[in-house]
Amino acid sequence: QVQLVESGGGLVQAGGSLRLSCAASGSGFSLNPMGWYRQAPGKQRELVATLTNGGSTIYGDSVKGRFTISRDNGKNTVYLQMNCLKPEDTAVYYCHAKMSIFDYWGQGTQVTVSS
Repeated sequence: QVQLVESGGGLVQAGGSLRLSCAASGSGFSLNPMGWYRQAPGKQRELVATLTNGGSTIYGDSVKGRFTISRDNGKNTVYLQMNCLKPEDTAVYYCHAKMSIFDYWGQGTQVTVSS
């Protein structure tokens, strides 16, 4: 069983930065891709960024140029560096990983950006 544990959320002023981390626990698995989604109140969950084992990335349009996803395969950890944060980035951020046909989600971490 795969467990994803996020950390690094919090409250930040507009223009500030935060770094989210997601550590995957378990054994004998290969997670590909790993990434981040977010869900704001009253809105659907949306893709923030995803990263494959081969290094391919996909970013949501609203975060391109501001957010950077990276991964430490040795630690099965994925990171999201968020710069130039805006109030509209406020949401619960969820770590996501795929193993074969199975999807795994973290419990979510709140990111709040004040204006």
